[in-house]
Amino acid sequence: MLMAPLLTVTGAAPTPPPSRAPLNTRGCHLTQYKSLSPGELQAFKKAQNALERTPLLKTWRCSSPLFPLSWDLRHLQVWERPVALEAELALTLKVLETVDKSALGTLLDQPLHTLSHIRSELLACTPAQPTAGPQARGRLHRWLHRLQEAEKKESQSCLAVSVTSNLFRLLTRDLKCVASGDQCV
Repeated sequence: MLMAPLLTVTGAAPTPPPSRAPLNTRGCHLTQYKSLSPGELQAFKKAQNALERTPLLKTWRCSSPLFPLSWDLRHLQVWERPVALEAELALTLKVLETVDKSALGTLLDQPLHTLSHIRSELLACTPAQPTAGPQARGRLHRWLHRLQEAEKKESQSCLAVSVTSNLFRLLTRDLKCVASGDQCV
């Protein structure tokens, strides 16, 4: 699994930030995502509305909220934010790619393409998965663990409802925060 190496807790000393491409340097171009175009947001809104009308999302049950209101990337260190957002994007893509598209037609095509593109840009800014050394700790560790456990324990309808209802927070708050770097406070 993609997040598995991050979930190992090591040592008692504070975790130093891993080396990564500084935001907005060569290979890391996130400032363009401080705000998405109205057309992109409209495509996401149409897809979200269509998803909310599907039978799968009307019969959902979750044991606990996957993205609680307290989920706020500003609570993480700046270097941890892209890691958390990448995990959030990975789960969102995985879930949305498995949704039955027969009732949705091509409504998910542009949003899935946009999310995939954002994730590929984000991967250039996140630390490589270390095999030894500093690992995710504290709040980041709990968030990543929560996402990983949800994939195992929650129903497909719960996951679909969770990522669908979190979509605009991901696009307008979390992505903007990561794109803003240390200016997101």
